[in-house]
Amino acid sequence: MGVLDAFRLDGKVALVSGGSRGLGLQIAEGLGEAGASVAITARRAPGLDQAVEQLAGLGIKATSAVCDISSNAQVEQAVDQLLNELGHIDILVNNAGATWGAPFEELPFEGWDKVIRTNVDGTYFVSRAVGLQMIKQGGGGRIINIASVAGLRGSDPRVMPTLPYNTSKGAVVNFTRALAATLAEHNITVNCICPGFFPTKMTAATLDRFGEEIAEGTPLRRLGGPQDLKGIAVLFASEASAFITGQVIAVDGGATAI
Repeated sequence: MGVLDAFRLDGKVALVSGGSRGLGLQIAEGLGEAGASVAITARRAPGLDQAVEQLAGLGIKATSAVCDISSNAQVEQAVDQLLNELGHIDILVNNAGATWGAPFEELPFEGWDKVIRTNVDGTYFVSRAVGLQMIKQGGGGRIINIASVAGLRGSDPRVMPTLPYNTSKGAVVNFTRALAATLAEHNITVNCICPGFFPTKMTAATLDRFGEEIAEGTPLRRLGGPQDLKGIAVLFASEASAFITGQVIAVDGGATAI
C-alpha cells in the first residue's frame, strides 16, 4: 500500500453525529470525498434531507437518521436503523453538541444540564452503541471526537460566557484518552479534534461581535474555513493513523500556541 492509498476510505461506512450542517457536514463531505459511505444524524429531518441531497450532489453515498443524542434510547434506535441499512459502521465522528451562553450569576441549571447531557452523556451514548458494534463485527474501527479549544483552557467570559460548554469539551478531551486505552485491545482507535473558531450557527453571535479581533489574535490571521477539518478527519479515520490513538489536536490557526 502506498502512502496516499493509506488515506483512502473505500468500502468504509462513517457515521457523523450532528452531520446536517456546520462542522459535521464539512467532515462528512471530507470522509465521503475519501471514499466512505456516510450516515449522518441530527434532531431535525428537514436539515438531514437537505444535507443528504448536498452530499449526493457531490457523488457521495449518504443516508440519515433522526436522533437526539442526549437520549440513549434514540441513539440505540438510530444506530440499529443505520446498521440494518448499511450493514456495518467502521468510523464514528462524535460531532453533535450544544452550548449555552450566560454570565455565571445568571446561568440556569437547565442550561448546565442541557449542555452536559448532550456533549458528555451524548458522546458516551453514541460511542457505546457504535463501539459495541465495532467490537462485535471485529476488524477494529475509528472513533473521532470533536471537542473544542474551549476544552483545552479557560476563555475570556466577556467573549465566551460558556462555562458548561467549556467544561463539557474538557470532559470530551479526557474521555478520548480513557476510551482509547479501553478500546485499544479491539484495535479501535480514539482521537480528538479541537476546532478553534469556525463560522457556524453556534459561533455566529460571538463572531458577529468579536470576529475581527479573534482572527487578528490568531497567528494565521483568519478563522477556520470549509476545508480545514477535512484533512485531519480523514487522517484519523484512515489506515494512515493506525498507530495513533488517544491523541488530541487543535485545528485553530495556532491560537493555542501563543
